[in-house]
Amino acid sequence: MTDALKRLSDEGVAIWLDDLSRRRITSGNLAELLDESHVVGVTTNPSIFQKAISEGHGYDRQITDLASRDVTVEEAIRMITTADVRDAADVLRPVYDATGGLDGRVSIEVDPRLAHATRPTVAEAKQLAWLVDRPNTFIKIPATRAGIPAITETIASGISVNVTLIFSIERYRMVMDAYLEGLEQAKAKGLDLSDIHSVASFFVSRVDTEVDKRLDALGTDEAGALKGKAALANARLAYQAYEEVVASDRWTALEAAGANRQRPLWASTGVKDPAYPDTLYVTELVAPGTVNTMPEATLKAVGDHGEITGDTVRGTYEQARADLDALAKLGIDYDEVVEKLEVEGIEKFEKSWSDLLASTEAELKRLAPKEA
Repeated sequence: MTDALKRLSDEGVAIWLDDLSRRRITSGNLAELLDESHVVGVTTNPSIFQKAISEGHGYDRQITDLASRDVTVEEAIRMITTADVRDAADVLRPVYDATGGLDGRVSIEVDPRLAHATRPTVAEAKQLAWLVDRPNTFIKIPATRAGIPAITETIASGISVNVTLIFSIERYRMVMDAYLEGLEQAKAKGLDLSDIHSVASFFVSRVDTEVDKRLDALGTDEAGALKGKAALANARLAYQAYEEVVASDRWTALEAAGANRQRPLWASTGVKDPAYPDTLYVTELVAPGTVNTMPEATLKAVGDHGEITGDTVRGTYEQARADLDALAKLGIDYDEVVEKLEVEGIEKFEKSWSDLLASTEAELKRLAPKEA
């Protein structure tokens, strides 16, 4: 099942798994995906951890110990999630070593309730990096307005960052600028820039979900012809913005000092509309120096029947711009769409965090030692 995945990897796309659980680690499944499916990284989020903890009994032993210590629910969550990330990082360490730190990484997110607070986000990023204590970790920071300066400060302290929840090209440019500024500050401090890495997670499928809903409401043939085009156009123009930055004199100077490129990462690549090919946001976003983090179902679909035909991003910019312009002419407000998606993205992660708190609290109560 790995021929298409190998071709994808050979085109310069790093294949990451958007999922993690203790069972996946202890069963050997994660190691198997590395060996057989060309997976070279892992991303997590509150939803993934909530699902993992609420299903099965893989966490019973640790939760029993935590309950015996009468820890808070939030402390329990941090002990549980950082343990999984640490163990997954150990599984991926050979990839990290073989790629000089480029891949073999596991991402863990700051508390989404801090998304609009810069100082607490930086403090939590430092705490998570210390707790996991593995060089092949990414700390995920959302690309909110408060998150932008937090990215700079975290990078400047030498901590590698996965910037998440990017929906607009304008915000993506701010993210890239924040990374460069962080590197410049790190360089001024005398830090080794080659030790600092970053990816910028540009969300894909949710753009189509929102835009297609608006196109359906218009109900015209012209609107119908544009369905399924917004997300790819948006992502492709983001890659054009990335190319512009890495061609700049500012970046050239940092790269000469040992800095690593902040790779674009395609996130939210599971197809939501069954009318679209289930490999759409993989096969149509092939470009060198990118990452695609996939849910397992998408990974399997690509391995089974994905058609990798080479670079499907460069050379598409004129059509991508035309597609977004056509949407604007129909009254689809790009700025309104991406702003709505960012607000909803934070709300969804906050809801998942609340669910994670509730699930963990229930497990702590269930497994608490009984009074003698």
